[in-house]
Amino acid sequence: MRHAARPGSWRRCGHCFASRPCLERAARPQGGGGGGMLATGTESLLRQAREVGAEELGRFCARVSALLQAEDWGPDALDALRRLFLIVAATKYSRRLEPTCVALLQTTLCSPRCPERLQLLCAAVLREMAPSDSLSLSCDHAPSSRQLGLVASVLLAQGDPQQVRTVGQCVIKVLESRQPEGPSLTYLLPVVSKVTSLAPDALPEEQTKALSKRLGDWLRYASVQQGAAHASGGFFSTPRARQPGPVTEVDGTVATDFFTVLSTGQRFTEDQRLNVQAFSMLRAWLLQGGPARPGAADADDRSELEGSTVSVLSAASAASHLLPPAEWLREKALEYCQRLLEQSGRRALRKADSDLQKACLVEAVLVLDVLCRQDPSFLYRALPCVRALRTRLCGDTACVRALLPIAQFFLHHGEAAAVDADAVCQHLFTRIPSEHFHSPMLAFEFVQFCRDHLVLFGSNLDLLRTSFPNLFKFLAWSSPALTSGFVALLPVLVDAGTAVEMLHLLLDLPSLTAALDLQLRASQAASERPLWDVSVRAPGCLEALRDPQAQGLFQHLLRAKASGTVERLTPLHQLLQPLASCARVLQCAQAVPTLLRAFFAAVTQFASGALASQLALLLLERSDSLFQVEGYEADVHRVLSSQFPALCKLHPPLVVERAKELLEFVGSLGGPRSTGHMLTSVVWAIGEYLSVSWDRRCSAEQISRFFEALEALLFEVTQSRPSAALPKCPPQVITVLMTTLTKLASRSQDLIPRVSLLLSKMRTLAQSPAVGPVHGEDDLGAVRTRATELLNLLKMPSVAQFVLTPSVEVSQPRYHRDCNTALPLALDMVSRLLEREAGLLPG
Repeated sequence: MRHAARPGSWRRCGHCFASRPCLERAARPQGGGGGGMLATGTESLLRQAREVGAEELGRFCARVSALLQAEDWGPDALDALRRLFLIVAATKYSRRLEPTCVALLQTTLCSPRCPERLQLLCAAVLREMAPSDSLSLSCDHAPSSRQLGLVASVLLAQGDPQQVRTVGQCVIKVLESRQPEGPSLTYLLPVVSKVTSLAPDALPEEQTKALSKRLGDWLRYASVQQGAAHASGGFFSTPRARQPGPVTEVDGTVATDFFTVLSTGQRFTEDQRLNVQAFSMLRAWLLQGGPARPGAADADDRSELEGSTVSVLSAASAASHLLPPAEWLREKALEYCQRLLEQSGRRALRKADSDLQKACLVEAVLVLDVLCRQDPSFLYRALPCVRALRTRLCGDTACVRALLPIAQFFLHHGEAAAVDADAVCQHLFTRIPSEHFHSPMLAFEFVQFCRDHLVLFGSNLDLLRTSFPNLFKFLAWSSPALTSGFVALLPVLVDAGTAVEMLHLLLDLPSLTAALDLQLRASQAASERPLWDVSVRAPGCLEALRDPQAQGLFQHLLRAKASGTVERLTPLHQLLQPLASCARVLQCAQAVPTLLRAFFAAVTQFASGALASQLALLLLERSDSLFQVEGYEADVHRVLSSQFPALCKLHPPLVVERAKELLEFVGSLGGPRSTGHMLTSVVWAIGEYLSVSWDRRCSAEQISRFFEALEALLFEVTQSRPSAALPKCPPQVITVLMTTLTKLASRSQDLIPRVSLLLSKMRTLAQSPAVGPVHGEDDLGAVRTRATELLNLLKMPSVAQFVLTPSVEVSQPRYHRDCNTALPLALDMVSRLLEREAGLLPG
């Protein structure tokens, strides 16, 4: 008995787990809801599938088993298998199905009478369970090549290397057989491609040669006639059906050359489908074979001809049947790619065919690159068409993605072909990011291209480095997808000449995103604009973009190359502020901390003292001039505060060299700025490195100036009462200030009475009931404890100087781990002396 259920809901009834309608119908949007309802419905189904427990899954497996056992292969079985697949696929961990159910899924998969849709679902469920110990499948159990392809997909999903080889052997035997090429072989080529990707050495050389020969045949000699229409079997059907016509080109003209993936027609024959599949796996197959795969004998036969004009002419005119299989495949692959390049120049009648042309252009040039790398004699035949293609595409914005494989081709073969690869790269890095930064697919491929070809850039590496402002446009627009790629690329992009400018641009990355958004809003027609946050209106920003006074700042932010100059962009930040709430700007802001860490990790590997000093000054200057995006300033300050001490450690004299700037920074702190991470790190660095042991130029006068500035700051942060505009000062800031003041006093002992009085006041203030409601007891306890510890040390100035300003040798880690070294002994001695003075102990 069926129970009614709402569309899209799960129905639990008795010992079964069922739902109506099926997954596809339930997830389909109803009425005019659009994609949002589809996403909501799908997410609801996935959530309910994840909530299915083991007991309920067991009952549902029993129901599926009953349907499969009775060979009830109607709509109920189809619907149940769809839901079973959803249940096992919706979670990250493997679901455990009943052994009986697993066995029946395998039996149904191999049954010659079972409908294809059910077998597809059975294979999908079994793949989701991989790896599984309960499989008993074998390629020998498949009665047809279609089922063999499904069985092979399940076995390959197990990840067993021996199983991969067994599957490869079985499939190759079927492909080698001379049986008529029915619909079977189209299911097996994808399996072969998967086998070679999992285990390149899985197929013996003889079988590889045999398949290479057949791939060449499928590529070059597919039928040029369209497939015949299936007889309807109706009352008016006659044996005198109209003969199929020839295939056509994408522009509608009748094809006069051999069939390719860009040939069109109403119906296709089996060998035409094999032609398409062969091209789809061609590049991977060639790479798997490699230049040495044909064997030494083949190489010997060609050794006298390679590298000469005679070899080129001979290769073009040689009888194809005399070529070895690998050479035969390469020859036919070259002809196929040249034919695709010719077809790509035709004007397609349909948009789908136009998109296919662009994809085939990319793949054809990549295949040509592989062919020329494996056999240099192909270069002189491929070069004219690739060069002509580049000339044609340089002005075609619709086919810009194809310029990447063309650039790869000339990077590999430019020297041999006497082509200036610098000019190719110059166009690539100058125009494409500026004009097409909003294409996510192009952005990903461009970054991947840069990562994959760093070794090939050679002298062009400087071009890559100076083009980082253009590359960062990709990053600013598509930061979630490209962050990991740029983290890997940053160590190559940054050098001593671009580090300062790059750090500025990294900090301005969210404002670059906003400027790019504004540029698109202003420059493109509404129908051509990429998607953005339509809830954000920025008419004032558009007017500012046209303001002559702001033009210079916009041009600097949107520059294509490193300029070597730095502009203060605070006025531009104010103009772009209405765009700060855009989702794309927020995403970019979230990526900046990760990129900053990668930047500093790379810079600290080569930074000189002068560069470290420049970067430290930049951190001070930019800490209060960031684009105001929600949460951005706090996240960036956390990173910068960790990097400022690292730069000081890299170049300790930095504190003395930048004393004026540091004093200005400390003097300008106050109010809300006195509670940040940057303050803590800067004050700590002053206490750590403002010492004659790090820089002989350090004077008592400098120490006194820093002492007075920090003393005034400590007084301000402890006397100010918190409010909405002035948050509570954290205890870390107070304790670091007290410690730094004590360190400075230990180096200029005239200051010891002042700091002792200050510490006494701080200890008294921390014990005062008046500050209890403002600061928690734990915070006050930390301040009290630190003040008492520092007062105890100052009772013995020479010991305080030894502990608070240790020599460089004593600062080594071993002095803190080895109980026989000087520092632990000194601390133990001070502790024992102080224990005798009860009046000096806390409380």
